[in-house]
Amino acid sequence: MNEQTPDQPAKKVADQYDRGYDYTTYFDERAYENAAEQIAIKRILSGRRFAKAADIGGGYGRLCLLLRTFADHVTLAEPSRTQLDAAAKLLAGTDIAQRQMQADALDFADGELDLITMVRVMHHLPEPSAEFAEISRVLAPGGTAIIEVANYGHYKNRRAFKKQGKSLPAEPVSIRTVKADEPDAIAFVNHNIATVSDQLAAAGLRVHQKLSVSNLRSQRLKKMLPTGAMLAVEKRLQGPLAKKNFGPSMFLELRKV
Repeated sequence: MNEQTPDQPAKKVADQYDRGYDYTTYFDERAYENAAEQIAIKRILSGRRFAKAADIGGGYGRLCLLLRTFADHVTLAEPSRTQLDAAAKLLAGTDIAQRQMQADALDFADGELDLITMVRVMHHLPEPSAEFAEISRVLAPGGTAIIEVANYGHYKNRRAFKKQGKSLPAEPVSIRTVKADEPDAIAFVNHNIATVSDQLAAAGLRVHQKLSVSNLRSQRLKKMLPTGAMLAVEKRLQGPLAKKNFGPSMFLELRKV
């Protein structure tokens, strides 16, 4: 188990994925995770309609088409030019806007958006307070944000810490498995949900609902069970398991106070 402290804070560079990595292939073998995340978003947004939405750090636009079914106008807000180039192909023929910007410097007016999503970004943010402040700034009063958090306190880690008689660390924990190859290499961390909730509250964002996502994430299970069967179970577990922060990925539905 990796208990090291996070790598030294990495500079937030817009070209963090512009170093020869093709992120569009990432989900080729992660159909379960992709579908599980979409199930969570649909559950949170079901029956609701929004005027202006943005997917912050949305990469090549993987979730934008889904958001468009809930919002009249959707913007992909992404720092990487490589990702935006890929998004231009995926989103060709749609009215989804694609704009280059960092999550801690969002190019939206105060209160401009009534729906924001930020998925698979938090594991790159050891200290997300600036990003939370920006999300709060551009979100309309009463608006909704969905932020996915890479959860260090998932079931396996919690059980291991309990056996050792230790408490889960409150600070983010680096999960980098290989030495960073660049001085400004992007961080990879998991977070303590309680700490993140406090940081969100400080930014004026209140947790309205939690969902535990990708609860069956296991290479062994993927080999044993059809994806459809895994997703049927996943759909039933996301709500009940959220109470214990069970899964490796927690989806937080937030409302601006």
